[in-house]
Amino acid sequence: MGIGEHFEGVKRHWAKNFAFLDYFKKVYGRDESLPKWSDADVDEFIASDPVYGPQLKALRESRKFALAGALIGGTHLGGVAVKYSKAPHGVLLATGFGAVCGAVFGSEVAEHWYQLYKMDKQKANLRFIYWWEDKVAVAET
Repeated sequence: MGIGEHFEGVKRHWAKNFAFLDYFKKVYGRDESLPKWSDADVDEFIASDPVYGPQLKALRESRKFALAGALIGGTHLGGVAVKYSKAPHGVLLATGFGAVCGAVFGSEVAEHWYQLYKMDKQKANLRFIYWWEDKVAVAET
């Protein structure tokens, strides 16, 4: 094995480890941002892509679990702080911390409920962005 082959292997290894940078460049590193999409556009993608459509649908539905967890956690811990502390800054901190913990817990519940651990979430989102980019380019011409 020569030094060139070794460096190619190292390059492939680090390209795989930093693959999230491609997603970052595609989404945030643009000169012009993509136009906003609506729920109807997302539903059209879900219907048109048999592989990534159901994955994106599950991802969108999993947000409800995180939101519900944040509401429950924030309300509960904020209520406990009001009952025992009555200090305004303590109530705010407790509510915020409860919301963060509840959102994380809700996300974990959704992860197992929809079996999101079996899919590549980043790839599904990126596939939608590619689809949206193509659709916008066709509409502009």
